Amino acid sequence: MARPQMLKLPEVLAEIGMSRAAFYRMRTRGKAPKLIKLPNGQLRVRRADLDAWWRDLEAAA
Repeated sequence: MARPQMLKLPEVLAEIGMSRAAFYRMRTRGKAPKLIKLPNGQLRVRRADLDAWWRDLEAAA
């Protein structure tokens, strides 16, 4: 079974066109895509979680 694609936070920010500060504000409100914290402290987002987040935004519009 293949591992899911994991995106680094700068990649996610570039894709959604958002600053880091705005993303963290959205995360605090519980509106950001699900983040995974690695043992070394870095954050990742699964491609599937980001795609699902986009779909939810489109459905709400």
